[in-house]
Amino acid sequence: MSEIRPYRQIHRRKSRKIMVGSVAVGGDAPISVQSMTNTLTADARATIAQVKALEEAGADIVRVSVPDEDSSAALKTIVRAARVPIVADIHFHYKRAIEAAEAGAACLRINPGNIGSPQRVREVVQAAKDHGCAIRIGVNAGSLEADILERHGEPCPEAMIESALSHARILEDNDFLNFKISVKASDVFLAVAAYQGLAEACDYPLHLGITEAGGMIPGTVKSSIGMGMLLWSGIGDTIRVSLSADPVEEVRVGFDMLKALNLRHRGVNVISCPSCARQGFDVIRTVEALEMRLKHITTPMTLSIIGCVVNGPGEATQTDIGFTGGGAGAGMIYLSGKQAYKLDNARLIDHVVELCEKRAAEIEAARGHSPKAAE
Repeated sequence: MSEIRPYRQIHRRKSRKIMVGSVAVGGDAPISVQSMTNTLTADARATIAQVKALEEAGADIVRVSVPDEDSSAALKTIVRAARVPIVADIHFHYKRAIEAAEAGAACLRINPGNIGSPQRVREVVQAAKDHGCAIRIGVNAGSLEADILERHGEPCPEAMIESALSHARILEDNDFLNFKISVKASDVFLAVAAYQGLAEACDYPLHLGITEAGGMIPGTVKSSIGMGMLLWSGIGDTIRVSLSADPVEEVRVGFDMLKALNLRHRGVNVISCPSCARQGFDVIRTVEALEMRLKHITTPMTLSIIGCVVNGPGEATQTDIGFTGGGAGAGMIYLSGKQAYKLDNARLIDHVVELCEKRAAEIEAARGHSPKAAE
């Protein structure tokens, strides 16, 4: 049921591969999903708890802000407790970047141009080399350099690309190539145009994001439009969805975005109808319950939950497991695209969870993996 047809395939831009800790970014590596903690980093216990929640949600990389010495001091404990690479977000303070590298950060998010003198940049780069750190050049439309803004008059794609490439040259001049670049903006058109231009101008891996996108719904929509356009055209090696929400939701949205484009699959992909007067059971509440109860499954599979027989049978033939609403309080279960048996609506949720768990175990047994390791 998971066959990918030619018209569903995206040809990704060829970029060089770097390592962020144990995670490959760029080249032929899977597109990784990131998020960022919103706890006070100096509170190591709270930050570790959030990192753990993000790991459970599937995050490949987690970023933490390191604005002061207390945060630097806590970083070593956080890195030691994490199973995923930790990125240290640094602005202006070159000593924080050096401390983060020494604490075990897998990557430093900096703008070399605002770190200070060339000597300070050299010290940060040397620390990254000494401790095996990658670097992300993070350009943001809201914080472009004054001289670039003066030349261009306002934040625009050309200004953002110029900033990114000038920062890249600083690292290149210091014989450092283990870096990726982002050119984020809250304006979808600006961000997309900047990434498109940068993708043509260099072969460094690109970290995608629509920054300050907003709350759960508007932020998801803006991110999906902007990042979806870029991913569809093959641009992007790692992504972060920025939401004013629980960071775990950023990871869920990121994976759903990649699922929709057949770029990466994790967990149960639920295909469901919006419901109408024809529905044979309460579709909306059933899907809400199933999404909650199937979160623990990481094995990729498809599940269709359709309220009636108009589209239900057709959708079910394309999914691993399906349920189509019928009449008299019962519907039809489909397995591997084939009609299997009738099921009472009252048993629907528990039974479908059991079927998904059984399917995950079968897939992982065939692969020789455990379900928790699947993706």
